[in-house]
Amino acid sequence: MQALIKADFWLIFFSLLLGSGSGLTVIDNLGQMSQSLGYDNTHIFVSMISIWNFLGRVGGGYFSEIIVRDYAYPRPVAMAIAQIVMAVGHVFFAFGWPGAMYIGTLLIGLGYGAHWAIVPAAASELFGLKKFGALYNFLTLANPASSLVFSGLIASSIYDREAERQAHGNNYHIHNGGSFFSGMLDLNEPSKCESSICYFLTSMILSGFCVVAVVLSMILVHRTRIVYANLYGKSRS
Repeated sequence: MQALIKADFWLIFFSLLLGSGSGLTVIDNLGQMSQSLGYDNTHIFVSMISIWNFLGRVGGGYFSEIIVRDYAYPRPVAMAIAQIVMAVGHVFFAFGWPGAMYIGTLLIGLGYGAHWAIVPAAASELFGLKKFGALYNFLTLANPASSLVFSGLIASSIYDREAERQAHGNNYHIHNGGSFFSGMLDLNEPSKCESSICYFLTSMILSGFCVVAVVLSMILVHRTRIVYANLYGKSRS
């Protein structure tokens, strides 16, 4: 497991953690995100992002193969492109523009899926196939780790804060103009957040994470140009 002491491995790991982790956060919270923007049929977006996830894996693998086979350029550049796409998708979610859920799920799904086609191939090229299974399983730790932090701490806490703020505003109007019993019923219901403000800050943070992931991926590209030139440069000639 000598790869664990190499900077290239940790660049891949943290780039994957920030990039795919931001996409997984959207998948985890897609139901609440669509409800906050006024959509009722949340299952449609879950199905859509699953389809785009699949197409992202197919397209990401195909696109990265073109990069390395035809141009002998480092495969992680494809991951950087996927992360740029995801950063734009998070911005759509943040501002809640018309059709943002459709465009956002498209961009996030494609980018998230592309990660899991590009990273295993890049890891095998940079660190070899010996103990590849152990390396790949270690890389997959990026998903639960990012889900714990991004979704469990950042997204949920920001959503709860905004929902509580809106609930306090509603209770103020109820106490001033509504009935006592309707106020008691509303207090017993779980707080819900409405409008794009619910996930604005979360989405902007996730977009920032994707930008950082792009920087890490491009550092990896710079560090591995010679490796890919040796691997694929001769096959071009």
